[in-house]
Amino acid sequence: MQKMKTKRAAAKRFKVTGTGKLVRNKAYKRHILTKKSTKRKRNLRQPGLVDATQVKTMKKILPYL
Repeated sequence: MQKMKTKRAAAKRFKVTGTGKLVRNKAYKRHILTKKSTKRKRNLRQPGLVDATQVKTMKKILPYL
């Protein structure tokens, strides 16, 4: 049986924590930042966790993570 391939686009965007959870960067921080509050922009800098409903799909896309 051949090896499974990792989706490289996903591998660049997600990391695994020590406990096995998936970490992602938050969206809405690229442009149109003038109308967003400083507090909102600061909170967007913090990493977020992948939702529990998506974890099974992500593990399939990233088999060796």
